[in-house]
Amino acid sequence: QVQLVESGGGLVQAGVSLRLSCEASGSIVSINDMGWYRQAPGKQRELVAIITRGGSTNVADSVKGRFTISRDNAKNTVYLQMNSLKPEDTATYYCNARLRRDYSPNLYNYWGQGTQVTVSS
Repeated sequence: QVQLVESGGGLVQAGVSLRLSCEASGSIVSINDMGWYRQAPGKQRELVAIITRGGSTNVADSVKGRFTISRDNAKNTVYLQMNSLKPEDTATYYCNARLRRDYSPNLYNYWGQGTQVTVSS
């Protein structure tokens, strides 16, 4: 079994920073891409940022310059540093990982349970 466990969400005021973490555990052989998505009430889930195993990143225009994604491959952990938070960043943030497990050649897609980020004005 593979689990992705997020932490670091909360209720904050606009302008402050938060750091989300997501650790993958279980029968993991290797992790390819890791990423963060978010979903606000009444809206579709959207990509926030994604990072390859080699460290290449892709960040949504809406958060570019404020959010930074990074990862620690040794810890199977991905981070999202969120600075200058805005009320429109309010959403449930989900961690995602594409990985190989159980020595299967296939890639599997896993999601965390989500962590709530609420930014008040």
